[in-house]
Amino acid sequence: MATGDAPEETKVSDRGMVTIPASLRRRLDIEPGDKLRWNVDGEDLSVKIVRQRYGAFEDDDLQADFGSTDSGAHDVAGYDSDPSFGEDN
Repeated sequence: MATGDAPEETKVSDRGMVTIPASLRRRLDIEPGDKLRWNVDGEDLSVKIVRQRYGAFEDDDLQADFGSTDSGAHDVAGYDSDPSFGEDN
């Protein structure tokens, strides 16, 4: 938090739930589906935002090799072309 900002404070419910103030959600770009990672160090508690956005796996370097990228090798569903099922037959 920037120096001079009043600390945000929330109350823990009887079920252990807390609400993140809207001003913090907007400032930190916290959206529905994002997760919070809690870390305890002695008596100190810190929270890290774990963003759950679309395209989260775009940087995945463990993607499976699907063989040829030649569009003629497979039909739309990914099956190998079979000449016995051509349009001429």
